[in-house]
Amino acid sequence: MDWFFDLPIGWMLLVILAATYTLTAGIYLVITRLAVGERTRAFKAISPGMLPPLAVVFALLVGFLSAQVWSDADRAGAAVNHEASALRAAVLLADEFPGEIATHLRELIRGHIQTAVRDEWPAMARHGVTLTIVPVNLAEALRLALSVTPHTAGQVIAQRELVVALQNALEARRQRIVLSGSSLNAVKWGALLVQAALMLLAIAMVHCDNPVTNRIILGIFATGTAAAVLLIAAHSHPFSGAISVRPTLLLQVMPEAGHGA
Repeated sequence: MDWFFDLPIGWMLLVILAATYTLTAGIYLVITRLAVGERTRAFKAISPGMLPPLAVVFALLVGFLSAQVWSDADRAGAAVNHEASALRAAVLLADEFPGEIATHLRELIRGHIQTAVRDEWPAMARHGVTLTIVPVNLAEALRLALSVTPHTAGQVIAQRELVVALQNALEARRQRIVLSGSSLNAVKWGALLVQAALMLLAIAMVHCDNPVTNRIILGIFATGTAAAVLLIAAHSHPFSGAISVRPTLLLQVMPEAGHGA
């Protein structure tokens, strides 16, 4: 289903609406055809009072799933922000050291950002990045920072803060990679869709003797269901789709080649 989550919002909405209306039309036609004779009385015997509890359960499922996907998206954005802030701090601290060391540190940070944007971001969209992949440039930058021999009190402080900044960048990268694999599993999607189908079925049965009213209510609930599914689906993959976390901040803090901070 990766193709679906990569769709623009407009196309995703059209796919969801088409699927929802198709399901709704199928339920309506089946119930209308079955609602004859004794079955009509059986359908009408279903209390309309069961609709509010079903609607409440559906709303709770939408709320729980929305909270999860929004939380994952916010945490993914925060991880990228922290990584960018840590890398910017590392670039600024690198200037406290001799020119060759500072230049090398900036080049390593630049290489890390380029690799993240060029390779990691597309792979994260496909859930293809794991923590076993070592960020070579960032690891080399940390090794270089630890190997520097400070000569002044300022360099001692700068070295300590530089190591902390690089470690923070590594931790932020780890968090965004972990979050890139987050998504709603089939059980959660199934529970939501089954609950929506049961709600449509109950509406169709309760109003089976009034086709016009039945179509109106089914259409309203189907549209609301499609909106809820769109809301969840559009945010369910933090690093893919139209609403996803971009590497914009990383690009903004990337040091220029051959220049200082």
